[in-house]
Amino acid sequence: MAPRPPFSRGSSVPSGRLSRLARFGGLAAGLGGGLLIDAAGQAVRGRRPRLEDLILTPGNVLKVTDQLASLRGAAMKMGQLISMDAGDVLPPELAAIMARLRADADPMPRRQLQGVLEGVWGRGWETRFDFFDHRPIAAASIGQVHRALTTDGRLLAIKVQYPGVARSIDSDVDNVATLLRMSGIVPKQLDVAPLLAEAKRQLHEEADYEREAACMERFGALLAGEEDFLVPEVHRDLSGPTVLAMTFVESVPIESLERLSQAVRDRVARLLIDLALRELFAFQLMQTDPNLANYRYQPETGRIVLLDFGATRAYAQELAEGCRRLGSAGLTGDRPAARQALLDIGLLDESVPQRHQDRVMAMFEMALEPLRRSDVFDFGDRSIAETMREQSLAFADERDGWRLPPVDALFLQRKFGGTYLLAARLRAKVDVKSLLAVHL
Repeated sequence: MAPRPPFSRGSSVPSGRLSRLARFGGLAAGLGGGLLIDAAGQAVRGRRPRLEDLILTPGNVLKVTDQLASLRGAAMKMGQLISMDAGDVLPPELAAIMARLRADADPMPRRQLQGVLEGVWGRGWETRFDFFDHRPIAAASIGQVHRALTTDGRLLAIKVQYPGVARSIDSDVDNVATLLRMSGIVPKQLDVAPLLAEAKRQLHEEADYEREAACMERFGALLAGEEDFLVPEVHRDLSGPTVLAMTFVESVPIESLERLSQAVRDRVARLLIDLALRELFAFQLMQTDPNLANYRYQPETGRIVLLDFGATRAYAQELAEGCRRLGSAGLTGDRPAARQALLDIGLLDESVPQRHQDRVMAMFEMALEPLRRSDVFDFGDRSIAETMREQSLAFADERDGWRLPPVDALFLQRKFGGTYLLAARLRAKVDVKSLLAVHL
């Protein structure tokens, strides 16, 4: 395990609807006060401020992220999604502030944790353990994880859900959406209703630990017998809708591999890219949250430990076939076929101006150009990522071209985008073309 962070007494998770609404109300009031001050300052300097410029300031974004982090649950999860998926769209200084939501959350105080576990396991639950560490080894948006040893000798990692998280999902998503509209990040003409409905659906699934346990067991079966991956075993006798017990696996953070040899980094990146491709084309079942914390590494065995299956998503054969056509067309330079595949998947929209369609096609071809040029892709070469980022920023400025693709495609894009960023962090060199060829 990585070294434990300094002990925090934690902060209580507001579990009632009214208490959570009050936090959002206080946040809106705080933003309003800051807005008036900022507006007055700009007026004194002879500038006429725009509403989105006033709200989307570093100070106000810091207020938003701190409040979302203290609420945990869907509020913090939405903030994580924004910070991860819009990091190339937000100005760099604001993207850095939003990264606050990717850090660990404050844990529950011991008294609140005790009450949650008594509600699940009953009074006297401590007698089932020789050891239960009340200090969490991790604390995230929906729950926190504790290390424990049962009286029958099982060393476990036990994920405990924050109280009130499941029943606050719908209102939290609606409240975060309101804040986003106020901020000016979301254009008025963009219909985000389907995305919000899907966010609620997926967050309800992530808050169902019995579903996550089933997904973890399914992935364990799919990867059974493989020497490169390890999925912890679920312990059903201590698991339920709000508690998930699994085998504790000694491991180190995946990002710690940055200090290891090129060969090790290349191997791990290759395995994770290959796994993502298998999830789409072979399993048609994908863990769609590429958060670094969900991947760990065993130095003594070389195995990659896979964690957190709450965001597991099934994909239809039709989408996999569409992606297969897109990959084949892209690698062979068949531009009409690639355009049709992008339309079929929903990543290209004929209702937007032609210049936006041309920009999407140009970005797609730009991303594939290194694969056409060489078998081995150098993820450590930042020039491609920086050029793509510049193109994304230019595209973001032209809001009449913004359309939300189908939700399945969004989560697919998030998975592969996150896998790319991990490989880039490892500065890996991978023969991606050969990995793709197996499926195309």
